[in-house]
Amino acid sequence: METLQKCARRTINRKQDNRSRLLSMLGVAGLAMAPAIASAATPPQQASAGNEPSQPKTADTTRRPNVVIILLDDMGYADMGSFGSEIKTPNLDSLAKDGVRFTNFYTHASSSPTRSMLLSGVDTHLNGLGNMNEYTAPNQMGIDGYEGYLNDRVVTLPQLLKESGYHTYMVGKWHMGKAPDRIPAARGFERDFSLLDGAGSYWDMTSFTGASPRSTFTEDGRYLSSLPKNYYATKTYTDKMIKFIDENHGDGKPFFAYVSHQAPHDPFHLPKEWRGRHVGEYDRGWDPVRQERLKRQIELGIMPAGTQLAERMWFLPDPIVLAPAAKMLLGKKMELYVGMMENLDFHIGRLIDHLKKIGEYENTIFIVFGDNGAEGNDLFKMIAGTPGTRDFLYAAMKWSNTDPNAWGEPGSYVGYGAMWAQASMTPFSQYKGWVAEGGIRNALIVSGPAVKRTKGSLNNGLMHVADLMPTLLEIAGASYPKTRDGRDVPPLIGKSWVQMLAGGAESPRNEKDFLAWEIFGNRAVRQGDWKIRWEFKPFGKGDWELYNVASDPGERKDLAAANPEKLKALLALWDSYVKANNVIVPSRSIFEALEDELPQRVPVEAGYPPLLYERQFVPPKDMMAEPKKP
Repeated sequence: METLQKCARRTINRKQDNRSRLLSMLGVAGLAMAPAIASAATPPQQASAGNEPSQPKTADTTRRPNVVIILLDDMGYADMGSFGSEIKTPNLDSLAKDGVRFTNFYTHASSSPTRSMLLSGVDTHLNGLGNMNEYTAPNQMGIDGYEGYLNDRVVTLPQLLKESGYHTYMVGKWHMGKAPDRIPAARGFERDFSLLDGAGSYWDMTSFTGASPRSTFTEDGRYLSSLPKNYYATKTYTDKMIKFIDENHGDGKPFFAYVSHQAPHDPFHLPKEWRGRHVGEYDRGWDPVRQERLKRQIELGIMPAGTQLAERMWFLPDPIVLAPAAKMLLGKKMELYVGMMENLDFHIGRLIDHLKKIGEYENTIFIVFGDNGAEGNDLFKMIAGTPGTRDFLYAAMKWSNTDPNAWGEPGSYVGYGAMWAQASMTPFSQYKGWVAEGGIRNALIVSGPAVKRTKGSLNNGLMHVADLMPTLLEIAGASYPKTRDGRDVPPLIGKSWVQMLAGGAESPRNEKDFLAWEIFGNRAVRQGDWKIRWEFKPFGKGDWELYNVASDPGERKDLAAANPEKLKALLALWDSYVKANNVIVPSRSIFEALEDELPQRVPVEAGYPPLLYERQFVPPKDMMAEPKKP
């Protein structure tokens, strides 16, 4: 018996040594306990039933990488310099230079659904965010998967990383539950400083509605009665994360840092010295900015040559027809947004510099992206409602600092509107809340020791935010359980990036894999180069549309009528997605009356109608004359 046991141990050790050599070749040396790399066609490996961690809770003798996820709230695809923007983002661009930019990365169309998939790896309709809690439809209430918070049927990424020997830290926006069993400390974070709401003031605890006038914060699992002295969200979040890292630095354990910034979500609040850096630069309007960004994207290789911009939204004017005062005021809104982005980049730079100072930068994987498309909806109007209502009165009392010279101060509320959101989402159609590319496609940067591709390179592989769970578990040497606390755990929907990051594949997905979305009743499926979408009128047709988003990223040409077989095949995938994930299309939607509120949709074509662009006729000078005398 003893001989058999020794043989068995030698066999197990040989298998672990072979696995270590394989992972070392892929650029993740030291992960001898990591699960086998998942193929693009199969789900990630699951651990055996039970809650046993795959790593001892003591510090490892090998040096596993730290992980920093930098999530930017409502940042547009084209808002970083490395993705074609004129905005100065040197620190974010430095991560792109050291790593890889990914051009076909998808999130969800709104905040909490994206965050729920990031931290669970499970589809929103199973993890509790089948709809945002703010807009749960009557037919979704009380249904599993539509709780409006990250439910207890899922296990979270920080829980599994913590059990495998990582420190787990979070700062910034949570937006996935406020009760004691739903806050970051209850879902795997050992340290946190978190805004539990979806948005709020950057200066204080002022929230948006009369029923809920005060934002809720936690620090290390305790609800805060007040905020730190000299609080400013972006700076304070950075200060706290640096402190968390420092207090455990040197104990031999790696860390997982979830830096969930509130910026650049509206209201555009920022210190005075960051507000006036681009005065007048955006008075030229949104169309020139979109054109300039697309030109840079093509030069950088972000978009292929010949890419066309999506149509300007039909209810927006060509900025050339606006009066100077209107151009100035609308341009000032974009100036504030740019200030938000540059201030955000500055504080991200502080974190990067600190990790370099303490010797952790080279051993840290950075993952940077926005949580959804840029915000083109009038969120303040949606919150405040109509005159005579409680929330309208509250908005008049708490958010009445409307003088343009005070924009950015406490009590001011500035968003930049659909026109600038389209610029942020160059070259795509639409923006946050919608499942056109402008609502769900995001810029992604990954850098650090797991990345063995050429520094500064681009990748066009089809990727999804739910991929983060299997990817980071594999890098950390942790496994995903089949059960948790005696209950089955929903399956992961993502694909590991480890092989792709190491240069062993161009995409984590094969030609048969597909992605699907549903939120607020809007829905979509993408497989390969093809995508179908169903959106409420007038943004959509109230019917399924078909696009080849590889050749037509602006979704300008609906190919449904010309390709009925392709449409049929993708609709079959939609049906399978609905069945597998208990998708309940809402009976009510925030967009249900939009067709009545907006002007009738018409095509937008350059130079039409000519009347708007016709200049004063100037006759030849040699043909000018004074009138003849009677």
